Amino acid sequence: MRFPRVLFTPFFGLLLLLATPGSVAGQGYTTPQPGLADQTEQTPEVSIEEHLGDTISLDTPFVTSTGEEVTLGDYFGKDHPVVLVFAYHSCPMLCSLILDGTAQALQETELVAGDDFEVVSVSFNHREGPTLAAEAKERYVEMVGDAQPAIASNWHFLTGSEESILKLTGETGFGFEWDEATQQYAHSAAAIFLSPQGKITRYLYGIQYAPRDFRLAAVEAGEGTIGSSLDRFLLTCFRYDSEARSYTPYIVNIMKLGGGLLLAVMAAFFIPMWLRERRRGDAESPPAVGRLADSTQ
Repeated sequence: MRFPRVLFTPFFGLLLLLATPGSVAGQGYTTPQPGLADQTEQTPEVSIEEHLGDTISLDTPFVTSTGEEVTLGDYFGKDHPVVLVFAYHSCPMLCSLILDGTAQALQETELVAGDDFEVVSVSFNHREGPTLAAEAKERYVEMVGDAQPAIASNWHFLTGSEESILKLTGETGFGFEWDEATQQYAHSAAAIFLSPQGKITRYLYGIQYAPRDFRLAAVEAGEGTIGSSLDRFLLTCFRYDSEARSYTPYIVNIMKLGGGLLLAVMAAFFIPMWLRERRRGDAESPPAVGRLADSTQ
C-alpha cells in the first residue's frame, strides 16, 4: 500500500534539514575574529538593546551615495522586508568585516534582492558623505556580483546628519561611542531585519550570517509576503534562540507536528484496511432476501 506523498514531504524535509551538516541548529552566530570579540560584547553605551516589535520613523532623512536626499520611507512599503546594517566607511577593521559578511550572505541566499528584500547600510559617522558611500557601494556591489543581478538597485548606502543618525540608532537600539584614544568608534555588529512597514522583527549578530538564518529572518520579517510554503513551515519548527544566536528547532511544535503526522499516517493506513474488510464482509454475507426465506422455512 502506498501512503499519500503529501503526508511525508514536510516530515522527511524536516528530518533532512535536521540531519544535514550545517543545519539551522549548527549554523548560528559565528564567533568574531580574534581582536573583535571585545567589540561585540561591549559596555551598555556601545551594546545593542533589542527593540523587537518597535517601528522606526520612516520620515527620517538621509542622503544616498549619489547625493540624493531621501527618507527611510523610500525603502519600505514594497511588500518585502528591509535588512538594516550599520557601518561607517572609515572604520579600520570591524565595519568592513560586517559589510563583507553581508555581501557573502547576499551571495549565498536563494532569496532575490529587489523581489524578496532590500538592504540599507547606514554610516553612523556623521562626518562621512556620499563620496565614501559611493566607493563602498561600488566595492560591495562588485563583490556580490552575478549572484544578485539587481543588487546595485537594492543595496543602498546612506549617510546623514548627526540628528538623523542618533534618531535611527536610538530607535533600533544600536549603541556606538567615539573613542579618543584609538580615534575610532566602538560599536557592535548586527544585521537588523524590519518588516515592510518598518517594524523591527529580528537581530542577527556577528560579522557573518548563516544562509539559513538569513533566509528565515527575512521570511519572518516579510510577514508572509516572501518565501516559499516550506520556509513558512520551517518557521513553525524553528525559533530564534537568543543564547545560541541562531534559529534552532522548537521541540514543542515539532512534537505537535510529529503527533499530527503520526495520526495522519495511521489514518491513511487503517482506514483503507477497514474499508476493504467491510467490503469483504458485505460480499461474503448472503443477500437479505435469502436470509429471510431461510428463516421462514
